[in-house]
Amino acid sequence: MKILDNDIFFAQVEEMIADGQNVVMRVKGHSMRPFIRDGRTRVQLSPCDADSVRKGDIVLFRYRGHHVMHRIIARSGDRLTLAGDGNYRKFEHCDIRDVVAIVNGIIRPDGNVIRCTSSRWRTASAIWVAMPQFIRRCILGILWRSGIR
Repeated sequence: MKILDNDIFFAQVEEMIADGQNVVMRVKGHSMRPFIRDGRTRVQLSPCDADSVRKGDIVLFRYRGHHVMHRIIARSGDRLTLAGDGNYRKFEHCDIRDVVAIVNGIIRPDGNVIRCTSSRWRTASAIWVAMPQFIRRCILGILWRSGIR
């Protein structure tokens, strides 16, 4: 495994996406729990156009000088509101031009690929996002305390 500085890494990712290539990367961070887990889950990123990005999609976007991967929870014209599945209070806002790529596949540690366009994935995601914040917080707390990070 090779570790690169984030600026160098994401500059390369953006270049590959701009060239029309798909990119697979391992996820770092806990904000997308429980579906995407730190250091274990990989995601497949693909180029996307502004018209195809919609509520419920997970995207890689530029935010305050960093790259973040979160779910779109609302879209109003070219303005997006995003949040991590594991965040129940924090939201980001960006312009559609800040979106670098869309996540079209979740690769589990066993190599199983879950397509983000599948009805099963869309249903599970919609149920999670629709849950009251208190319930989500409780589930995340139980998972964290039981070592499922």
